[in-house]
Amino acid sequence: MSSLDLTVLVLYLLGLVAMGAVFLRRVKTSGQMFAAGGESPWWVSGVSAFMTLFSAGTFVVWGGIAYRHGLVGVSILFTIGVATLFVGWLLAGRWRSLGVESAAEFLRLRFGPSLVQFYTWLQGTLGLFTLGGGLYALAVIICAIVPLPEGHLLADPATGRLSVTVVTLALGSLVILITLGGGLWAVLMTDVLQFIILSAAVVVVVPLLFLKIGGPTAFVANSPEGFFSPTAAEFTWWFLAGWCLVHFFKLGGEWAFVQRYLCVPSRRDARKAAWLFAVLFLVSPFFWMLPPMIYRGIVPDANHEQAYILACRLVLPAGMMGLMIAAMSSATASTLTTQLNVYAAAMTREVYQRYLRPLATEAELVWAGRAFTFLLGGVVLAGALLIPRLGDYTGYIIAFTTLLTGPLVLPTIWGLFSRRIGLGAVWTTTVVGVCAGLAAKFGLAPGGFLADLPGFGGLAALAQINPRVTDLVAGLVPPLLLLGAAELLARDEAPGWKRVAERRAQESARSAPRASTLPIKLCGFSVGALAALMAGLAALAPQDARVLAPFTVLLALLAATLFWAARRAAA
Repeated sequence: MSSLDLTVLVLYLLGLVAMGAVFLRRVKTSGQMFAAGGESPWWVSGVSAFMTLFSAGTFVVWGGIAYRHGLVGVSILFTIGVATLFVGWLLAGRWRSLGVESAAEFLRLRFGPSLVQFYTWLQGTLGLFTLGGGLYALAVIICAIVPLPEGHLLADPATGRLSVTVVTLALGSLVILITLGGGLWAVLMTDVLQFIILSAAVVVVVPLLFLKIGGPTAFVANSPEGFFSPTAAEFTWWFLAGWCLVHFFKLGGEWAFVQRYLCVPSRRDARKAAWLFAVLFLVSPFFWMLPPMIYRGIVPDANHEQAYILACRLVLPAGMMGLMIAAMSSATASTLTTQLNVYAAAMTREVYQRYLRPLATEAELVWAGRAFTFLLGGVVLAGALLIPRLGDYTGYIIAFTTLLTGPLVLPTIWGLFSRRIGLGAVWTTTVVGVCAGLAAKFGLAPGGFLADLPGFGGLAALAQINPRVTDLVAGLVPPLLLLGAAELLARDEAPGWKRVAERRAQESARSAPRASTLPIKLCGFSVGALAALMAGLAALAPQDARVLAPFTVLLALLAATLFWAARRAAA
């Protein structure tokens, strides 16, 4: 990267920290810190949910799949959009009608504190530690395109490039600072800003890549056979169907996404947020996945996990590449800011307030939440620094999602509708489901501890035909069977169902808050500032003005539209 890129990168990241600082003085209660006071506009919540999921795997995982297999990367993301349509129809509004501030609060009412403690400590420690691996993987990609002079303070002597450790620490510190200051508001707003910048940048990158390869016809001609098939290799139609089902459970019950349905003013707003989330996944994947797909026709032997950022580097001018890297970095980190906020909230409510300080004031809870954010941020950094190179990071992410979503999330969704299942059924489903998934993953694999046992040979051979589908079956079928059996065997209404019904009745009698107009004003100001920055870059580098000028105009028009919308909303 050039010095201009580094300047833009630093300014952008400082701007994100400043945005978090805007909310520092506004966050006075734990409800504002962890649920945005229920005042988040539905479009902010929907875009933030999109970025929380999309950013985590776009550039490394799905960009890599699109580079290797083509349209398959689009197919996988499209199924997530289909799943989210059903979440908006069946789950998002139901969550908002409960009158709780978090999924953890619902689980405590419905099943009791023991399950909440288990989920809180498991995901707040092991889960966040594991997510640190994603931070490390992103740092590796960034450092791959930043050569430094020999002997430079920030260089890795072994590679001559920017040190992975330095970048990991910088990204981790950014995540902690954003979440620490402004709570959920800061997370929501930085997600929206990253969405705007990345979307605008891709609008520029795709035409430039088409020009580089010689147009759409050359792109098709240079693509390998089967590149435009919706399925390939282990990513079969069965996998896509299972992936859709897994994400219905994940997006409907995982705490980070539930938080997006709870932070809006009303049940209708929760549905609209989920449907916006769905539309973004139904419409945008093809355009987002074009850069690595086109790059395959230009450089067919690149590292697939670096293909996205290498494609951008190939065509973007100085300054704009720095902005793209900044947005990609902070967007990928948005998953971590979300998770930090969710589990800092759980630690504050379910550990600090419940067991240590039952009479704590709201101001004390806010400071406790910030302390837990800092401590949990340390867990993320420890994972990023201690987890060795992950090898096939793509396979790791897919396996983790398919195996654990069912046993860890499905009981929560079941409890939203079932009057009868109780704590025992949930514990059984969680423990047996996780064990069954791990046994299938490691026991039935070639050389696994079950593969050579009498009676397991045929099952192991079947499981090894398509490990991706095996992971889906192992992660979904045991929890579904266990919960179905528990539903049929139970005779009485679970005590927790009455507690949830009482809370829902209280919520229905409460007047809904009004959505805040501050987010749209901040977006307008931020996008306007970026337009001014791009205009300055165009003046400093006239040779790149043909690329920077359209980008500047696009941002300026968007900023004007946002200010107009803010004025109309305030009227």
